[in-house]
Amino acid sequence: MSADKKRVLIVANELSPYIEFTDFAHILNKLAVKTFDSGLEVRVIMPRFGIINERRHRLHEVVRLSGINVIIDKDDYPLIIKVASLPNARLQVYFMDNDDYFKRKHVFRDDSDVFFEDNAERMIFFCKSALETVKKFGWPPHVIHCHGWMTSLVPAYLKTAYKKEPVFGYSKVVYSAQNEQFTEKLGDSFVKKALISNDIKEKDLDAFKDGTNLALTLGASKYADVVVHASDNLEKQILDEVKPSRYKKVVKYDEAWKEDVSELLDMYKSLTES
Repeated sequence: MSADKKRVLIVANELSPYIEFTDFAHILNKLAVKTFDSGLEVRVIMPRFGIINERRHRLHEVVRLSGINVIIDKDDYPLIIKVASLPNARLQVYFMDNDDYFKRKHVFRDDSDVFFEDNAERMIFFCKSALETVKKFGWPPHVIHCHGWMTSLVPAYLKTAYKKEPVFGYSKVVYSAQNEQFTEKLGDSFVKKALISNDIKEKDLDAFKDGTNLALTLGASKYADVVVHASDNLEKQILDEVKPSRYKKVVKYDEAWKEDVSELLDMYKSLTES
């Protein structure tokens, strides 16, 4: 690892060509490649959803990173880490996997379109896994860009339970705010399950407690250093709550990002220099 290179970590629940929920999957792909080509070090972490074809995308397990167990509600879940190279690029995409949470051949809903009861736990597992994996890398990112509702606890964890971890000592956090991706709630026990021993308190996650998609967006935005509007015509409550201020930078959505991600790359570079 070069000591003088700036490092960007993208944590996302979608990335083209692996899985695409919104147009931003393609934007993130372009952004990752352009960021790498600009001379910054880039790594991507995402869930290994069961519908991702391991053979087609050439995923393989990273044995040297094995041995991490993630605790959720006092139960241990083994983390399996897989890796692939982004097609036509020289950057690594790491996939967080676990048979209980990600082996199923559906993403967020079963074949009857019913929202999985354990989606809260799946999100908690993914967010904790991503941060523990970075610790195991020993790869301190200057920028951590969280995209997708499944990443929404990462900004909160970074500013509370993980704030004293040396690997995150100078990380700036970016969160992509999007319009509603689901209408269900994550359950009354969601916040209790999301706690990390004594390092984070329930009051730290107050913004998340409703367990709605909106609550996740507002909670993540509260802890992020920069909020990117990743949907055109964002819901009014998000716009009302996430306003530019001296404490928070907001980057407005631009249709041009589908072709040219220079504005987002400039944001990364600015954050690595601040």
